[in-house]
Amino acid sequence: MPVVILDEISLNYGEQILLDKVTLQIDPLERICIVGRNGAGKSSLMKIVQGSLVPDGGVVRKDVGIRIAELPQVLPAADDRTVEDVVLSGLAEVGEALRQFNHLAQSASTDADLKELERLQHIIEANDGWLLQQKCDSIMERLQLPKDKTMAQLSGGWRRRVMLGRALISEPDLLLLDEPTNHLDIPAIEWLETQLREFRGAVLFITHDRAFMEKVATAVVDLDRGHLHRFKGSNYEDFIAFREKRIADEDAENARFDKHLAQEEVWIRQGIKARRTRNEGRVRALEQLRRERSDRRDVQGKAGFTLDAAIKSGKLVVDAEHIDYGYDGKLLIKDFSTVLQRGDKIGLLGTNGSGKSTLLKLLLGDLQPQAGFVKQGTKLEVAYFDQLRGQLDMEKNIIDNLSEGREFIEIGGQNRHILSYLGDFLFSPQRARTPVKALSGGEASRVMLAKLFSKPSNMLVLDEPTNDLDVETLELLEQKLIEYPGTILIVSHDRAFLNNVVTGLWVFEGAGLVTDHVGGYNDWYARGNRLQDAVAKNNAAEMATVQPVEAVKNVVVSVPEPAKQKKLSYKLQRELDELPGIVEKLETEIEQLNKEAAAPDFYTRDHARVAAVLDGLEKKQAELDAKMERWLELEAMQEGA
Repeated sequence: MPVVILDEISLNYGEQILLDKVTLQIDPLERICIVGRNGAGKSSLMKIVQGSLVPDGGVVRKDVGIRIAELPQVLPAADDRTVEDVVLSGLAEVGEALRQFNHLAQSASTDADLKELERLQHIIEANDGWLLQQKCDSIMERLQLPKDKTMAQLSGGWRRRVMLGRALISEPDLLLLDEPTNHLDIPAIEWLETQLREFRGAVLFITHDRAFMEKVATAVVDLDRGHLHRFKGSNYEDFIAFREKRIADEDAENARFDKHLAQEEVWIRQGIKARRTRNEGRVRALEQLRRERSDRRDVQGKAGFTLDAAIKSGKLVVDAEHIDYGYDGKLLIKDFSTVLQRGDKIGLLGTNGSGKSTLLKLLLGDLQPQAGFVKQGTKLEVAYFDQLRGQLDMEKNIIDNLSEGREFIEIGGQNRHILSYLGDFLFSPQRARTPVKALSGGEASRVMLAKLFSKPSNMLVLDEPTNDLDVETLELLEQKLIEYPGTILIVSHDRAFLNNVVTGLWVFEGAGLVTDHVGGYNDWYARGNRLQDAVAKNNAAEMATVQPVEAVKNVVVSVPEPAKQKKLSYKLQRELDELPGIVEKLETEIEQLNKEAAAPDFYTRDHARVAAVLDGLEKKQAELDAKMERWLELEAMQEGA
């Protein structure tokens, strides 16, 4: 018997039609994923299933005695409630009785206290509440939740875990999850995938995480312009083929309809020669065709943003040598070294709190390492995407956040009106005047992307850029990042996103250890790597061997002190001092030759000049590579390496 049936459900917000007489059946053990554009009505559909939103029309049928629990999209408040209290609140009356009993039992002293304990005990026993404590303890152990900590002491990812525990404790028949992977790290996502596959109830969830969808879903429902289209299975490529065929069929049908309508419009303009019944029927049919065309909701355009690349950075982007950083006795980064070169696309992979954002700040110069040094290359133009959207003024509207007082912005060397540019990110002129605080999570992320890409850059630093984006915008972002000629550093828990964009990974394996790997997430995983295993192993080893962070606080440096460096000979030191200028000169010459070679009429010019340019490019690039290697070699000698 179906758990929930939605029958001819309609929902309108003003003139906007979110649900247009949709029908959906959720059977026991089904795991249905809802996909669709930001603002299409996915969360509203879920609220109707839950019962917190009443539709404008249609009927919602639920199985008798059904228990529904949800994991909301919005993070819970960082307040003084303990983790245990929040988890127990998933069974409101019994959980509250058990919470009060536990608190009162520690201090009961009066007859009134004892009577209240008896009353609470009766409620608990009547609802088999003593087992509730066992369930609560079991869930907290599986989720590794710190029962006595308050919500204010937890990060966003841990508060998300707590709310998941709250949802699971009631053993619901239907579990509702709205973007459940947001703020979760990969071990937690993989754990959640396992739990949902083993869950003995139905699941209805919304996600932008394609890997999560493929692992969990048994069916996918596409909410498109108020209608639901059901796809059996979860293979993402098959689903995309299904959707594209449906849209192609719709376009073909619309084309036939428009052709017929155009023919009838020509006929009506010729005048009705006689008021015969047949002609009157044809006029009524034409009026119906006009109404149908007026009511048609065409496919919404796709986001069409471009990345405005600045001049090329130097070939060496960042050189980090043996850097340490930590606080409160915990070493987040330990003896990390890397050479980041122009064009590298690196994903940072690790658990929440492992130091990914900290390493980004160290490499960008926003933090100074507590040991070692970081050196940045030349001509860097960095664009930074903040997962907390701290660069947005929530009280201002979208235009004011982006324009900075300008009516036009320069993109790709051309001036564009601010409203035209925002249209590329699917913001209508009316929506562009909306305060940021009133936007959905996905819309706020699109504003961040619009702000990020409105300025030229040759290095992108993206901290959780995929949160809340709809899949189509996410795929476009992937394509633009693949085409981006500069350097990219990405923090993300989206495995499909990492697979499609990055060429290498920095993996945070616990105890401050960061390892370097070639390829994307699947390449790393196929080599037998598991993040949770590495973190557990290294954290256990750290307990006995790592010296406190305070012990290295006195060696904080941003670059090596000259007195600690190995002294080079006069000749070598002079060579080292001259190299930065030589490298910059070579890069400028290569850039000029590249511009000449990129001209449309280049290969129609004098053959000798074409050959000279191409030969010069090859020689200059070889000379630049040699100078870069010599630079690194001399610096290693200076450091005594």
